[in-house]
Amino acid sequence: MHVDKAKKRIAKQVKKGFHGYPLVALEYFGKTPDSASEVVISYTEEEGAEPQKQRFASAGDAREDETIQSTLLKIIERADAKTVTEIEGISTLSESCSSKTGTRS
Repeated sequence: MHVDKAKKRIAKQVKKGFHGYPLVALEYFGKTPDSASEVVISYTEEEGAEPQKQRFASAGDAREDETIQSTLLKIIERADAKTVTEIEGISTLSESCSSKTGTRS
């Protein structure tokens, strides 16, 4: 799937707003506010449940990475997410933030 198509389908899900659980949240991280080298996708089954998180890293900008965007869309669809949220902009990448996902040594 083309990156633009995947991004549009994700954006459409985000624009729908809150419709209950399961909830998928996306947050992009980078060393600068101009380029996201990582994205963390969180899945929450029900209110009050601990979210499951997975991190994807890119050598370039994760927002423009066709493989990552297609994978995010597939996760959203397969999880049958009622709500999809996205943290606006790019959060600053730090060791403490990455260690929360449990995927970085």
